[in-house]
Amino acid sequence: PANNFAPDFGTLTTYRSAAGCGIRLDAGNAFTGAKITPHYDSLLVKVSSWGLTFEAAAHIMNRALQEFRVRGVKTNIGFLENVVTHPVFLKGNCDTSFIEKHQELLHFREKKDRASKVLSFLGEVIVNGSPGTPRSLRSAELIEARLPDVDTTRPRPAGSKDLFMQLGAEGLAKWVLEQKKLLITDTTMRDAHQSNLATRVRSYDILKIAEPTSYLGADLFSLECWGGATFDVSMRFLREDPWQRLHKLSEAVPNILFQMLLRGSNAVGYTNYPDNVVEMFVEE
Repeated sequence: PANNFAPDFGTLTTYRSAAGCGIRLDAGNAFTGAKITPHYDSLLVKVSSWGLTFEAAAHIMNRALQEFRVRGVKTNIGFLENVVTHPVFLKGNCDTSFIEKHQELLHFREKKDRASKVLSFLGEVIVNGSPGTPRSLRSAELIEARLPDVDTTRPRPAGSKDLFMQLGAEGLAKWVLEQKKLLITDTTMRDAHQSNLATRVRSYDILKIAEPTSYLGADLFSLECWGGATFDVSMRFLREDPWQRLHKLSEAVPNILFQMLLRGSNAVGYTNYPDNVVEMFVEE
């Protein structure tokens, strides 16, 4: 609205939809991290509301508009809030000159995005320090987690990986089918921290517990420790090499099978890759 209704473009740094009774959303291009280009339909989302009366539907729409949080591009939300609360609109007396006759529709309070600014500031201080703090916080200097007391000088118990090396793939598959006991996969090193901590547990911490796990968890069928978001998060947020994590885990836990999550044609990414790319990735 502030630019003669020309669509804005950029990257969505924050996106939160409205919801609730009386609201329907038809998705467009909106999600955190989405790049809105000037070359294509800039619709983020279409919102429809309903109520027992026109005024009720307008009230519900206004509530939904206020619930939206869209940062990174300018939107028409403030303008739409003005429209659905305007007395002429609520009386149903609008015509095609409505906006032209009521320039007050184009005056609205600009959002300050205080929450994102506060979070960015806190993150910056925590990681890099600031003039107001004596020194930056180094993650490696945090209190170390207690490790179980394991005698790593004794021989490592044989595990499922040893069985695989002995029997081969077909032999292991046959062995699995013959088992009456429950075969357990531990997800601590992958899905558990993906669910609870956005996959942010570092290789540094995983490798601390890896060797004790190879002794105490030797009866496990497998460790789910790779794939899914671990690949993406390692590179984007932890600044680590996910392949290196796998290599080092293989050295620390040579006796238990590893398991990964492969998202079909998405592999470990967020788009559909050609079959040959996925096959080569698996081979690598």
